[in-house]
Amino acid sequence: MIPRVRSLATAALSALLLLPALGGVANAAPESKVFTVPMAKSAAEMKKVAEYWQPERLQRADDYSPATPGGSAPKPTGTTAAATAGPAQRVTAPKTPQAVREVQPALPKGAPAAKTTGKVFFRFGDKEFWCSASAVASKSKSVVATAGHCAYDSRLPGAAEYWIFVPNPGADGSTPDGIYVGSSLSLHEDWAGKGDYDFDYAFVSVHRGFVWEKQKNGSYGMRDVGRLQDNVGGLGLAVGKGYGNRINAFGFPAGPQPDGTRPFNGKTLRTCVGGTSKTTAPGRDLQYGVLLQPCNLTAGASGGPWILKYSSSTKLGLLNGVNSLTWNRDARDSYDAVSSPPFITTTLDVYHHADVVASAEK
Repeated sequence: MIPRVRSLATAALSALLLLPALGGVANAAPESKVFTVPMAKSAAEMKKVAEYWQPERLQRADDYSPATPGGSAPKPTGTTAAATAGPAQRVTAPKTPQAVREVQPALPKGAPAAKTTGKVFFRFGDKEFWCSASAVASKSKSVVATAGHCAYDSRLPGAAEYWIFVPNPGADGSTPDGIYVGSSLSLHEDWAGKGDYDFDYAFVSVHRGFVWEKQKNGSYGMRDVGRLQDNVGGLGLAVGKGYGNRINAFGFPAGPQPDGTRPFNGKTLRTCVGGTSKTTAPGRDLQYGVLLQPCNLTAGASGGPWILKYSSSTKLGLLNGVNSLTWNRDARDSYDAVSSPPFITTTLDVYHHADVVASAEK
């Protein structure tokens, strides 16, 4: 879910108020500092995670909670090593070519439009959560972007367990375009180490997708459906664009508005369109935040993509942020803005590392 920021008209300073949310705080570091966390690396680990998310569990997804990074951290439980992510490790990320500042979007095989946005499901402790996310174009064709708090809790600290991505999910819990188990998590060390919301983003390399097929004996079997990008396409990626851009933000909101009403059910993809400006939230160490207004998305939209140069015909554009914090700037009944961490050169390095890791795993 998205933490919220509330601004009173009579106050000179903004007060950051917690809500199931999207998070973010950080300083623009001069050098790339990428952390990597193993998730379900082996075939056996992948199968264990896959079997956890059988159709009956996914059909109960409405009962799960949108991720709430500002809430009390869940206590680790004695889960088996095969399904538990390993410790974060600092890595030397492959150097991104200096000329590369944009990654071009890609259509799925044989289709005129993409279906890149979806949900991620995972566990912290013994509780299931979900967020929004998107497929990003890459050489490996196997990279997903989401909010950092939708994959790693710096308060535990630790990565989410049983992490999967479901693009274009059905309202009934169906997975028409496959289920993709997370293999490795790449993020900036200032999110892993400090929960710095200027770096509240993550790129996850995923295994080949599968769908469940019911067998004659009533059990389910896994059928391979191939690589993520081939099936749904991939957003491009743009960094260093600053403020003053026109953005289309997407997500699956489900949480309440400040007045307690629930206009969204988490089953339908929602969007906000508007211009961006700079914002800060000292309570979250957010110094270079990018604010999108107007936008009334709520919890559940965390991790959903911000798309620059969005095409309504191809459903593609350039990923330039992710939903991180929700704001109630006028202190009224509903949220009026959402913010993203800045996508800068370090963001591109984290993405590039996730792609290299995914390619090496093929």
